[in-house]
Amino acid sequence: MPTIYLVGPQQRAYAAAALAQAPDRAVITITAEKRSEPQNRKLWAMLHDVAKAKPEGRQWTEDTWKSAFMQSLGHQVQFAEGLDGSGPFPIGFRSSKLSVAQMRDLIEVIYEYGTRHGVEWREAKRAGWMGSEQ
Repeated sequence: MPTIYLVGPQQRAYAAAALAQAPDRAVITITAEKRSEPQNRKLWAMLHDVAKAKPEGRQWTEDTWKSAFMQSLGHQVQFAEGLDGSGPFPIGFRSSKLSVAQMRDLIEVIYEYGTRHGVEWREAKRAGWMGSEQ
């Protein structure tokens, strides 16, 4: 069965017809649209700006900043011990699983934190971000 994007009444009617013709024991999953590629580029450019600014003296990698921002929004963050004893690392979450709306919230929390801590935002130019999709 094809992926159907519900963008209007015609697609909803097509989805209903496909559902009516689905075989017994078929599995149907309905999910929110995943983050967009422009949102992903914007996220990583913003994380670069935050990491470079080192707010509050934190010399974290972009991945660590991403984990911290996702945790601040209530996303489950778990940690496992590294194989070489170098310390814990985050597991159990991925920004690629975020919906468009969840990604928008993540971008907003990064903006709020970064602006409050004097981050110089240069991400829009690097990310090819035009501001039309957030």
